[in-house]
Formats: sequence, structure tokens, C-alpha cells
Amino acid sequence: MQRWDLAAPNETQRDGPRVLFSTGEARAVVIDLAADEELGKHRVRERAILQVLDGMVECSAGGEVATCGRGTVILFEPGEPHVVRAVGPARLMLILAPWPAPGHYDASEHEDPHALPVNATEPQRGARS
Repeated sequence: MQRWDLAAPNETQRDGPRVLFSTGEARAVVIDLAADEELGKHRVRERAILQVLDGMVECSAGGEVATCGRGTVILFEPGEPHVVRAVGPARLMLILAPWPAPGHYDASEHEDPHALPVNATEPQRGARS
């Protein structure tokens, strides 16, 4: 079993998104955003499932804009252009599935899609305290 406390402060001294796990089925990433920080207009080849863990974000896609608070889950379809902007400080969990979708990596990159990057967050192990 692997587990992560997504409410715990980021004490890793790592900036930017933190990969939790990466398998052939999905990749999970925690993203901390400062107030007004934005994941500018982009699209991914995978289905993107975004959960607001803390704070509030404004999401826009396909001409629709929604303000989403803690507990909200947002689904972006593969290839759907979208923008996510933090209304205030926010923590998000992003799940990309399947990981990686066909065409995510250029064949010349020779990437291992399941190798955890340097910004990976180690799971908690052992008995609960």
C-alpha cells in the first residue's frame, strides 16, 4: 500500500507540481498554486481529472467558466483546451489517464513514462500513527 497526506504542508522544498505515482493506467500529480497563478491555456493528450483539495480556482474550457472550491472535481477530455487560475492559494490533484496517452512523447525522446521525476513525492509507508 502507498499513501499520501494531501492536506499536509509541502515540506519537500520542491517548487512546482509533485508527481505522486505513475503507472500505465494513470499519473497523479499535486499542484500548489499561488493567488492568481495560472495554468495557461493548454491541452493534454490524456483525460485530465482535476480535484480541488484546498482553495478556489477558476476553470475555463469550451467557452464555459466555473469557479470551483474545495471538493470539486473537474474533467477535461483528451485534447480539450482549458485554463485553470487560482482565485487565492490553492492545492489541486491532477490525474492523467491513461498515462501516457499515445503521442504524449515524441519517439525520439526515449522517455520512460513511468520513471518518477526529481519532483516526485515519496509515499508514506508503514503503520498509521
